[in-house]
Amino acid sequence: MRSAATWPEGRWHWRRSLASRVAVLTTIALGISIAILALTAYVVMRQQLMSSLDQSLLNRAHKATAYTTLSEITARGAPAWMLGAADVRIIFVTAEGRTVTGDDVPDFSLGRPEYDVATGRRESVVRTLVTREGERFRVATVQANNGAALMLAQPLAPNDRTLEKLGGVLFVFGALGVLTALLAGWLVARNGLRPVRRLTSAVERIAVTEDLTPLRIEGDDEVARLATAFNQMLLALGASRDRQRRLVADASHELRTPLTSLRTNLDLLRQAEGNSALPPEARLELLDDVRGQIEELSALVGDLVELARDEPTTRVVAEVDLAEVVERAVTRVRRRAHGVSFDVDLDPWPVVGDSSSLERAVTNLLDNAAKWSPDDGTVTVRLADGVLTVDDEGSGIDAADRPHIFDRFYRSEESRAMPGSGLGLAIVRQVIDRHGGRIEVSEAPTGGARFSLWLPGVTATATQG
Repeated sequence: MRSAATWPEGRWHWRRSLASRVAVLTTIALGISIAILALTAYVVMRQQLMSSLDQSLLNRAHKATAYTTLSEITARGAPAWMLGAADVRIIFVTAEGRTVTGDDVPDFSLGRPEYDVATGRRESVVRTLVTREGERFRVATVQANNGAALMLAQPLAPNDRTLEKLGGVLFVFGALGVLTALLAGWLVARNGLRPVRRLTSAVERIAVTEDLTPLRIEGDDEVARLATAFNQMLLALGASRDRQRRLVADASHELRTPLTSLRTNLDLLRQAEGNSALPPEARLELLDDVRGQIEELSALVGDLVELARDEPTTRVVAEVDLAEVVERAVTRVRRRAHGVSFDVDLDPWPVVGDSSSLERAVTNLLDNAAKWSPDDGTVTVRLADGVLTVDDEGSGIDAADRPHIFDRFYRSEESRAMPGSGLGLAIVRQVIDRHGGRIEVSEAPTGGARFSLWLPGVTATATQG
C-alpha cells in the first residue's frame, strides 16, 4: 500500500508504506550481512586451500631432496606418484640456469625467484605461474643438496573447480537467505506495526464519527505512549467542544432577551411614528430602553471577544498603580449602579501589567458585587499590601458553586434569572492568571460574597528576579 505526496514542483511522488519500508530495510540489512558472511567464507576457504596446497608442495619437495640426489631422480625419470600426487610436475634447475624436465611438463617461463633459489640466495619460494595456453600452476621451488633447485608444479584447476562449486553453493544459499529475510522482515513489519494500524483505524473512526471517547491503551511501549498522547488530545478537544457548546447555549440565551426587547421597542416606535397619541415621555422611555439593550449587547459581545483571546498576551512592561486602576473602575461602576454605595479605602500598590485589562477585571468584580447587593447596600473595597478585597451585601455564594464560579460560561441557578452574560468572572480569572496573580472567593463579614485578588507588586517582582 502506498500513499501519494506532492512535491513542491507539483509532481506526484509515491511513497512506500511504513510496513514495506521496514521490510525492505530489514531485507537490505540481512542481505548485506549474508553477502559479507558469504564473501568472508569464500575468501577464507580460498586462502585455506591455497595454504594447504603450498604446504603440501613444500613438504613433498623437501622429502624428495632428502631421500636421494636430484640428478638420480631426474635421470631415471621418476614418476610423479613417487612424490605423493599423480598431477605433480617435476622440474630441475641447475645453478647455471639450465632446466631439466621430465615428460608432460608445463611450458611456462621461470623468473628471478626460481633462479635465486637455485643459486642459494633464497631457501624456497612458492608462487603461481601461468603457461602460454593460460593454464595456472602452483609452483614450489626448494634447494637441493647438490647446488641446484627442485621445482614441483601442480595445476590449480581442481582448486578452481572447488572454489566455483563453493561460490555457487554460497550464492544459492545467500539468495535463499535474502528471500527468507524478505519474508521475515515483512512478517515482522506486519506484526510489529499491527498496534499502529489499530491506532490509525481508531483515529480515523474518531475523525469520521467525531466520537471523542478515549482510546484503549495496551502495554507501555512507544505505541502506548502515542495512544496516551492521543487520549490527552481527545480530552482537550472534548473540553473545548463542551466549552463551545456552553458558549453557544449561554450566548444564545443571553442574546435572545435583549434582541427580543429591541425588536419590540423598535416595533412600538415604528407604529408610533406619526401618531401624536404617544406622549413624548413614553417615546423617551422607549429610546432609553433601546439604548440600555444596546449597551447590554455591547457588553456581551465584549465579554465574548475577551474570552476568545485564549492565547497568552505579550509581556507588558508598563508600571501602573493598582490603586489608580481601582479608582477608575469604581468611578465607572458608580455611574450605572444606582442605589448602591461604595466604601473605598486604597493603598498604593505598583504592579507591572496591562492597565486596560486590569481595569476591565476590577470593573467586572465591582459590577458583580453591585448586582448582588440590595438597592441600599454598600460595596466595600479595600486595597492593602497588594490584596484587593471586594465585599457585597448580597446572599453570598453557595459552597457548591464556589469551585466553579470562575469557570467559563458557568452560571448558578440564581444568576440565570438576573441580567448579565455570566462571563465576567471568567474574564477576571483570565486577566489575573495572565498577570501572575491569584483570586479567591469566600464569605464576607456581612454575609455576602468576598473576592480577594492579589497581584505581584514591583518590589516582589524585582526580588523574585
